Amino acid sequence: MSDLVAPADEAGIASAIHEAMSSKTPIAIRGAGTRSGLGRPVQAARTVTTEKLTGVTLLEPAELVVSALAGTPVAEVEAALGQAGQRLAFEPFDHRPLYGGNGAEPTIGGLVATNASGPRRVIAGAARDALIGVRLATGRGEVIRSGGRVMKNVTGYDLVKLACGSHGTLGVVTEATFKTSPIPETEGSLVIEGLDDARAVAALSAAMGSPFEPSGTAHLPSVDGGPARTVVRLENFESQLRYRLGELEKLLKPYGSAAHLDREPSRALWGEIRAAAPLLGDPSRAVWRVSVAPSRAAAFVASLGPLVAAHFYDWSGGLVWIAVEPSDDAGAAILRPAVKAARGHATLLRAEDVRASVDVFEPELPPSRGSRAR
Repeated sequence: MSDLVAPADEAGIASAIHEAMSSKTPIAIRGAGTRSGLGRPVQAARTVTTEKLTGVTLLEPAELVVSALAGTPVAEVEAALGQAGQRLAFEPFDHRPLYGGNGAEPTIGGLVATNASGPRRVIAGAARDALIGVRLATGRGEVIRSGGRVMKNVTGYDLVKLACGSHGTLGVVTEATFKTSPIPETEGSLVIEGLDDARAVAALSAAMGSPFEPSGTAHLPSVDGGPARTVVRLENFESQLRYRLGELEKLLKPYGSAAHLDREPSRALWGEIRAAAPLLGDPSRAVWRVSVAPSRAAAFVASLGPLVAAHFYDWSGGLVWIAVEPSDDAGAAILRPAVKAARGHATLLRAEDVRASVDVFEPELPPSRGSRAR
């Protein structure tokens, strides 16, 4: 186990990194550790944590902007925004249900490092799209700032977007600034039961192509004899929502009769989808997250055959969650070629016993024939 260093401020983070660079000491970066099961295991002599860098440093409801230090729990930021009637529109994904949790709270720094985005990404964009400013301690122990507190401040190289999702490899995020959005008055969902995967993806794509602005589109296949459920969420003012739900129900009529879920049942169901609950039954199973064109999603899953122990679709089929039974390679020998054939992108999210020996992220493409080393 590596030594743990917990600096009290940004200067301390930078100093710890600079000292490690000078002594050639490999270090790992950690927030609260709730996402430590993601990616290859890190072998380091020292761990630098941002857990003491906490607090909301800016909240400007009129400007739709919030800033927080890296160690601030995401829940704390969301609570502060909630009091102002606002939210992080990308619906931050929480990895704790997948990894079992360690009693800690996900942090803003971890959110930025992993670009952790939920079902609403299909319309609101990812965490990367909402992030407008960061402060970073680089691998040389230098503190830099990119972006700002308004969108117009982004000039030159957009390091904000580059840092988001880089898993700390480009620098340690010490502070992040996001644009926010108002919390809608209410929400509701339509649920169509009994569709197969291909038909469900077609229904979801039709909903996304409509003018009714769904904020969530997912398909949950049949489990233990229960009906498959194809779910479309809408959000906004109550009076407007009734009209949009009614019109969307008419549009989807060729796919079957739709049941209506009011606000609380809708929130509960989308909470399960956000947490990848359909795949959480057996913690020994490996979990893959595959991005693919919706038009190829159902055929891709079918091509995997018995490898698939459980699965569901988000983002109208553009995101496929797949659980496979434990094996020496988490099913990579079958899944990787299928992903390539579907022109997709796969990430192994959970497979503790094999993630040190299997490509966790999508392998890089080989150089094209026309490229030359310079």
